[in-house]
Amino acid sequence: MSKSLASIQLRAIAEPAQQLLTLANWYQIENEDHLKPGACPLSEDGQYLCFFGGELSEETILEILGLCERADIEVSRLALYQPAADIAPGLVLYTESTRDVRAPIRTLAAQCGLQGAAISQPPSLRKPGLLVMDMDSTAIKIECIDEIARLAGVYDEVAAVTAQAMAGQLAFNDSLYQRVAKLSGVELPLIQQLKDNLPLMEGVAQLCAVLKAHHWRLAIASGGFTWFADALKAPLQLDAVFANTLEIADNKLTGKVLGEVVDGSKKAEVLKSLTTQFGIAPRQTVAMGDGANDLIMMAAAGLGVAVHGKPKVVEQADAAITEGSLTQLLYLLSVPV
Repeated sequence: MSKSLASIQLRAIAEPAQQLLTLANWYQIENEDHLKPGACPLSEDGQYLCFFGGELSEETILEILGLCERADIEVSRLALYQPAADIAPGLVLYTESTRDVRAPIRTLAAQCGLQGAAISQPPSLRKPGLLVMDMDSTAIKIECIDEIARLAGVYDEVAAVTAQAMAGQLAFNDSLYQRVAKLSGVELPLIQQLKDNLPLMEGVAQLCAVLKAHHWRLAIASGGFTWFADALKAPLQLDAVFANTLEIADNKLTGKVLGEVVDGSKKAEVLKSLTTQFGIAPRQTVAMGDGANDLIMMAAAGLGVAVHGKPKVVEQADAAITEGSLTQLLYLLSVPV
């Protein structure tokens, strides 16, 4: 890419009458001083570099292109695209490079006040797909087990174990049994209010509504509890829910978990099973989570997305939403290909 790339005349994006770049149309970086309309990239060997999460300007686009050049990421095409009318346009660049540029793209996007992702084969909103979500700190803003512990007066003890498990420092099953044991004797009416007022993650309801309108299947696979996951079926239009079952006796928690634990391996099994059950192409599957026990499921999906994830999860995910609304997932599903 030439050093004089900054001389490309990009007119103000915010004013359609003055646009040089038309939404959803690809432009080829023809030479050192201008763009020309080009066809959609046909090769599946390259990568799509998505930038989103803020307002784009001519200066921002030029800054991104310059940063890519300095990072030795050769870009041949670009396009603007807008997944929904109520969110700002995003920018996608195409590079034929196959080296792993996830980390540098996130870094240079942050330098521009945006979020970034490098995706080799993006799923398409235009085709049926499957989204499997974690629940705690992903579909909802809280860790339910920690909040129950708060009501039981053992929050600090339980939250410390939760943090270790989510960071991958403690086997999930061991951490689950340890934490649930401390909840013995908690009365169900005490946690009913928590169940009735689960704080949804920003944008998750809107995201699910858009996906359902495009014939996607939705599910939760959670290391949390059916007591809460079942309450999300209606508001999120879920097709399936998988979570752990708490043993209850005399209207109280016994401190035990019933049946098979939904851990990282089980979450991956759930994704594969639903993919087969609903007849979804593997490339059209998305897994979304924040903790270490989501990594196996994310690796098994066509696209694994960290949501406000722990550092280890962000590092290993295909893409990451580190701030803002979950509707931003639509940028990763609406790349014009």
